[in-house]
Amino acid sequence: MDLPSAADAFTTHLEQVRRLSAATVRAYRSDLRDLAGVVGAVPLREVDLEALRDWLWRATQRGDARSTLARRAAAARSFFAWAKDEELIVVDPALRLIAPKRGRTLPAVASKEGLRDMLDERARSAAGGDPVALRDHAMLELLYGSGMRVSELCGLDVDDLDLDRGTARVWGKGSKERVVPFGTPAAAAIGAYLTRGRAALIARAATTSPAVFLGIRGGRIGPRAVYALVAAALGPIIGSDAVGPHALRHSAATHLLDGGADLRAVQEILGHASLGTTQIYTHVSSERLAATYRLAHPRA
Repeated sequence: MDLPSAADAFTTHLEQVRRLSAATVRAYRSDLRDLAGVVGAVPLREVDLEALRDWLWRATQRGDARSTLARRAAAARSFFAWAKDEELIVVDPALRLIAPKRGRTLPAVASKEGLRDMLDERARSAAGGDPVALRDHAMLELLYGSGMRVSELCGLDVDDLDLDRGTARVWGKGSKERVVPFGTPAAAAIGAYLTRGRAALIARAATTSPAVFLGIRGGRIGPRAVYALVAAALGPIIGSDAVGPHALRHSAATHLLDGGADLRAVQEILGHASLGTTQIYTHVSSERLAATYRLAHPRA
């Protein structure tokens, strides 16, 4: 079997057997296509450690980030381990493949005041009753209020919401179900959208959809539209156009910890499998605390 065919079989295995998220499968597929683009459509047994090292070296020469190199090395190790288990190869060439360690960067976080002012402005815009304004305000409030991922927001159905309890049932990475809380402002914004905006968007489609959030043509909204919304709303606050829904998730987690929330509770809300992933936000809180100290203390 050649490399591209084996890569296709592997990503099908990830999707159908291991049931990884669509985003994770896309990342693996992209990395293995990049590998095939360097070594060619050669028989899988001909790919050796030197070919893999050359692949990563070429990636460094074109300026790929260390995080990208680490992800690609991990994808190669997972792929060739699977190939050996499937007896497609005799020797695993990726066993000794080493990529540079990831550089840990702190996530971008918006200020509480900036988010408050932005959401208040969105609420005023939605007060006129425009369906899209109502929807956008509800999405922004829910993303910040719950810390959910953009894929989880887009996958929400009406039956997943409990406005009385202020909770939403979401499906996270690896199809893991969890219930996330959200606050009164988010519940009010969602209620206004469901009552006054959603029906108008449904009327634009040929068929009805169970989705909470709909696009301008009446179908389930996609991540790209949510990214565009968040970039426009949050960019001026953070000072960068390169922000997306994850910035609201970062902000929610950091503000929870700033307010005294337990780290494990934040882990459960965010749906992190590892507490170590959540701990990055303790570093963000520490950085913010140090910055406040340097600005406010006369002897700083």
